[in-house]
Amino acid sequence: MASNEVLQGFRVGSVPYLNSIPLTCGIEKEVIFAPPSQLAGMLENETLDAALVSITEALLHPGYVILDDVAVASDGPVLSVFMASKIPMEAVEIVHCDPASLTSINLLKVLLAAKGIHPQWKPLSDYTHVADKDALLLIGDPAIAFTQSNTSHQIWDLGAAWKDLTGLPFVFAVWAIRASCADPSLLESLMQAKRQGLASLESLIEREDRFDPAFRRAYLGKAIRYDLGEKEKLGVELFTKKLEASSGHCVYPPTYVKAPGA
Repeated sequence: MASNEVLQGFRVGSVPYLNSIPLTCGIEKEVIFAPPSQLAGMLENETLDAALVSITEALLHPGYVILDDVAVASDGPVLSVFMASKIPMEAVEIVHCDPASLTSINLLKVLLAAKGIHPQWKPLSDYTHVADKDALLLIGDPAIAFTQSNTSHQIWDLGAAWKDLTGLPFVFAVWAIRASCADPSLLESLMQAKRQGLASLESLIEREDRFDPAFRRAYLGKAIRYDLGEKEKLGVELFTKKLEASSGHCVYPPTYVKAPGA
């Protein structure tokens, strides 16, 4: 083990999206970056010890714990998770979904069901012909790029829709850790990465080259929230109930663990 390894040999994965950069500050060279669905599989087959994954993954697997005080969340518009539609919402019969995030798909199902809308769901194989689709669920950096193109689609931001429905923030992703790997040193390393990332947020925004600086500042500095406090946990609790009711899956109450000294 190299003496400069912050993660001390633990295998950690994160998403390659812009919204995750404050949570991997200082540990980027040790982290495996992959889409949320791929990270979920690696965590499940034990090739990762911890991963920044969709909250749904942590709720569907009893063997995970969630690092307290850290999340990718929003308390209103999230800007990078939405349904894009060319037709009125009530006329939508098929939604083509980016399969990368299980949480976003389930959140959209919950939000549409609240309006009495129950479409079919089809995976989106790639982004080549997205502009031709009547209704799409998009997430992450490709979603941002889509909104910045000259699209005729109407955008329904799922963070804003959840806030309108419940009055609560929505937690999109968390650090899920296999319970057997919840070592205090790993928890502290991940917490320290967040502290460092938020303390140097302005320099991270300036250093990035994805999208324009004004958008990065509005997105990372305002739309995305990185805390997992009481309001966020209430949002998770409510989503847990709605997810279980709408999906029929066995959903496990989250188990939160704090880093030492947090």
